[in-house]
Amino acid sequence: MQKIIPFLWFEKDMKGITDFYISVFPGTKFSGAGELENTPSGSVQMGTLNIFGTDFSLMVAGPFNKFNPTVSFIISCDSTEEVDELWGKLSSTGKVLMELAAYPFADKYGWVEDQYGVSWQIMFSSTMKSPQKVIPTLMFAGDACGRAEEAVNFYTSVFHNSNINYMMKYEEADKEVVETNAVVKHAGFTIENFFMAAMDSGKKSPLNFEQAISFMINCDTQEEVDYYWDKLTEGGEEVQCGWLKDKFGFPWQVVPTEMEHIMSTGTKEQIARVTEAFMKMKKFDIQTLRDAFNN
Repeated sequence: MQKIIPFLWFEKDMKGITDFYISVFPGTKFSGAGELENTPSGSVQMGTLNIFGTDFSLMVAGPFNKFNPTVSFIISCDSTEEVDELWGKLSSTGKVLMELAAYPFADKYGWVEDQYGVSWQIMFSSTMKSPQKVIPTLMFAGDACGRAEEAVNFYTSVFHNSNINYMMKYEEADKEVVETNAVVKHAGFTIENFFMAAMDSGKKSPLNFEQAISFMINCDTQEEVDYYWDKLTEGGEEVQCGWLKDKFGFPWQVVPTEMEHIMSTGTKEQIARVTEAFMKMKKFDIQTLRDAFNN
């Protein structure tokens, strides 16, 4: 099971969302994970998309959050033809953030927001081999600008099976075009064997991380839930229902792996009891969830 899972919060229309991504990314598979009722957002639909081998959790729960480019997903393509194909599908109904072209770091690259506002960086490099087809990328902008290096060091210290793969910093020659206190031009790092990227925004931007995109951490035990909750809330903020914000403002969800079993096998009554139980929680208590499920 993938330990770290990107979690996307959409407003409505689960079928339209999943049909769109299945049409854009070849081989994408969708599995529904059930529905929660009587939440503050009303009825909430859940599901999972697997895009090029990476799982994404989806939630449709109303218009409370908006996507922005502080979180994007690099698609490392095998050819310029693959770039063109994906770019055409995403840009035809989306918004171009960086034009499709050759850049010093890629033979072909473009950055686009799709029709739902999710950001994708589509690229092919003949000289650089990516360890992962889909690479979640954090852009530290707004209040967090200049903290990418600190964040990468923090995340790799908290998570297991972690490593800083590379860190490219802005040089003096770059300062003429950089508008902010940006330090990191681009960094690659691994947490829980999951490759990610980070950078500081070189352009002034009011954007900050939003709950529209979070990372979900699957935890097998209460001890593991406690560990990640304590580490990530240090200097950050406890939210609700397993959600938190770390000291950089980035949202995480610390979730027992048993929740997948509950959602996929539980009766409507069992799921309702579990939902009622976890709505009262900030940090998840696994035994309380089990009791709600079984009684």
